[in-house]
Amino acid sequence: MTILIMTPEAEASGLTAEIYDDDRRSLGYVPSHTKALSLDPEAYMAWESLVGAISSSLGLRRYELVTLAAA
Repeated sequence: MTILIMTPEAEASGLTAEIYDDDRRSLGYVPSHTKALSLDPEAYMAWESLVGAISSSLGLRRYELVTLAAA
């Protein structure tokens, strides 16, 4: 059981539905972290932009290495 009350995929609308659709297209499913972060869709979009900006300047291999080191 989760403390967060997340929007089910079938009930998503607006920006949340767009976020879910993007994940479904690219991954084939909607991960739980997307559902949790989509409680505030604008914050989710800002987070995606930040990750995109960081990973594009580092390159995939270095980005993954930095992520692993930070974890």
